[in-house]
Amino acid sequence: MNTQSFFPQNFINGHPIVKSNISSLAFSGFAHFTALQVRNKMVKGLDLHLERLSKASLELYNHAHTNDMICSFIRAAIDNGPADQSLTVTIYSPHGEFTSDSMNAEPHVMVRTAKPENGPLGPLRLSAIQHERPLADIKHVGEIGKTYYLHQAIKQGFDDAIFIDNNGHLSEGTIWNLAFWDGDSVIWPKAHMLKGTMMAILQRQLNKLNISQRSEAITLDRLINFQGAALMNSWTPGIEVSEIMSTPFQQSQQLVSILHHALKQEPAERV
Repeated sequence: MNTQSFFPQNFINGHPIVKSNISSLAFSGFAHFTALQVRNKMVKGLDLHLERLSKASLELYNHAHTNDMICSFIRAAIDNGPADQSLTVTIYSPHGEFTSDSMNAEPHVMVRTAKPENGPLGPLRLSAIQHERPLADIKHVGEIGKTYYLHQAIKQGFDDAIFIDNNGHLSEGTIWNLAFWDGDSVIWPKAHMLKGTMMAILQRQLNKLNISQRSEAITLDRLINFQGAALMNSWTPGIEVSEIMSTPFQQSQQLVSILHHALKQEPAERV
């Protein structure tokens, strides 16, 4: 992985912008985004990122850019950057938030670049906190709770936090999706949450590999039934979880190995 001489860049609608212009943009509330990793100038799960952006734009602004246009903006960042990097594609209303003008607006697209990420090494110990994200199926900005509850978990001696929804079911992590292992199957939490692009990649590849998987409502008292647990996001298909609250997991590394193998089956493509 090439991380030498990396200079972060910012693009709006495919055009480079200077850092001083960013402060006027509305990232505090009415915007949504997707985060993706570029390796060797290629991306995995591009179709899932495009679908996420289109659905959220229609929901928030009643307008969505074509996939070809979004790809052209992403391509501008890839072509002007190193072979390996992280990209964040943020779509926002030029009218900002707290205004009716944002309701039927043609949004702008900002692509930000950063060094490539692989996530923490793990294993991680997780706290479980009562919290349900608003509009949980949209990857939107301005979510102070995710960072706040991460800090609360660290203060309690944990590495990060996962959330319990209003029905008492485990849903997702601060910036993660969550998976469990019962020795035979991958178990996904059944709850109102954001279905990450990495989660979707893994699910379709697990199907192709004929590895059993299912979704279930999971409560804290059910954790003793699982042998392994893992977190995932755009950085990584799996980070080992050693403990949630006081429940330990002895076979999380087996689950992580399965998830990493599944991601390897996903083809990368040029944008």
